[in-house]
Amino acid sequence: MTVETGKKAPDFSLEATNGEKVKLSDYKGKNVILYFYPKDMTPGCTTQACDFRDQHENFSELDTVILGVSPDPLSKHEKFIEKHGLPFLLLVDEDHKVAELYDVWNLKKNFGKEYMGIERSTFIIDKEGQLVKEWRKVKVKGHVEEALAYIKENLN
Repeated sequence: MTVETGKKAPDFSLEATNGEKVKLSDYKGKNVILYFYPKDMTPGCTTQACDFRDQHENFSELDTVILGVSPDPLSKHEKFIEKHGLPFLLLVDEDHKVAELYDVWNLKKNFGKEYMGIERSTFIIDKEGQLVKEWRKVKVKGHVEEALAYIKENLN
């Protein structure tokens, strides 16, 4: 299955920071921001998570749930949430199966080294489970506001 705007978003089940297995299909009837990020506690990922935190109430008012996904283990996600007061779930994708499903597990280059990792990406899924918008290779600055504006204009 490939991820394609206008098609049903691929369902999955991952361990979440609420201690439960969470499925995307659990959120039918709500809009979902599904965002993939490389690593807890790193500067860009912290800024992005805190931007989502700061806009959380605005997303909630638009009947939108935020789910963050990275390959970090549950214990690291819990520390990340605690340290930054994140009011949304983080999902554990240690084997990067969901990242692969959404085609965000890619070859990256950093300081001359090549490695596989998460390409920072955001997907908006509507109340019927359709993928309606995607951003790949996300630049953190201004991104959360852009996602919020998209939901206000198109899914409200």
